[in-house]
Amino acid sequence: MKKKAQKQTTAASYQVPSVPSPGDASSLLANLRAIIRESRQQALQAVDLVQVRTYWLVGRHIIEFEQGGQARAAYGKSVLAQISAQLTAEFGKGFDRSNLYKMSQFYRSFPNLDALRLNLSWSHYRLLLRVDSATARAWYMNEAATQNWNTRALDRQIGTLYYERLIASNNHQPLRDEAAEKLAEIQATPREFIRDPVMLEFLGLPNTGKLLESRLEHALIGNLQAFLLELGKGFAFVARQQRISTETKDFYIDLVFYNYLLKCFVLFDLKTRELTHQDIGQMDMYVRLYDDQHRGPDDGPTVGIILCSHKDHTVVRYSVLHGNEQLFATKYKLILPSEDELRAELLREQRLIEEQSPQ
Repeated sequence: MKKKAQKQTTAASYQVPSVPSPGDASSLLANLRAIIRESRQQALQAVDLVQVRTYWLVGRHIIEFEQGGQARAAYGKSVLAQISAQLTAEFGKGFDRSNLYKMSQFYRSFPNLDALRLNLSWSHYRLLLRVDSATARAWYMNEAATQNWNTRALDRQIGTLYYERLIASNNHQPLRDEAAEKLAEIQATPREFIRDPVMLEFLGLPNTGKLLESRLEHALIGNLQAFLLELGKGFAFVARQQRISTETKDFYIDLVFYNYLLKCFVLFDLKTRELTHQDIGQMDMYVRLYDDQHRGPDDGPTVGIILCSHKDHTVVRYSVLHGNEQLFATKYKLILPSEDELRAELLREQRLIEEQSPQ
């Protein structure tokens, strides 16, 4: 098993570019680009390999432990919560309870390590976990590895039931032509190592979510955080760029507070562009996920606040789960900052940041 894994990751495919002749600056630049790109790709593949094998082994240990225990469901759930807290404290957020559960799912779905395509990343396998059929799952895995699909391409193929439509059709070529055309629209840019939060969490690098912020967003969020704490309306800071996860994707919430007067979590998401209906739907999902994953039995419903600030147009929108609108109108608005307060603060801070920026 070890020899096979080593063979797949150390295949000598690297071609050393020829040294350009003196004075040929364009050839020198082209060669340096090729060296850097090839080296980055090798680094990504090496980390992908170790990450996938590590998560498979973690999943196997969890499953085998649960199967050897007593009162497996309740006992296993309790132990998983306990070990996830210890592993997260020691190794970071990549080993929280939701991720440990995904690793156990990974082992269940792919019980044979030798059958894995080790040139796929953990993000690929998280997408594959949502495919119910073992046959379809294996096909998507092999096709993604063979065709060199990135995660966006794999997500597209799974979402459009590409495999299922192929096996149901007597004429495969039109479907393959359609898929090729659609995949060509997906820009095949390589992952940037420093901007991959899943990989950074695996490597134990702190504050990974903050690397996703732009300079303007970073400054606005920092000032907003101070503003809310200075309001004196019960805000206690919880987290910045906090990750929440669905089965296949990670999302980062800009600011999370707990309001001890309302006894609820308050989520803030900042957009430095025009607000879209997708942003509103995303915040509703954040609120629902946060309620499911973090809300305690004595906590009130989570509130989401979307802040949109671009040029002189600023929008503030509150988001709560359906059925809680009346509660929000009668109680929450007495304590939470008003839309006018938040809008004025955003505009003020944005003007200050722009004035301080070098021209």
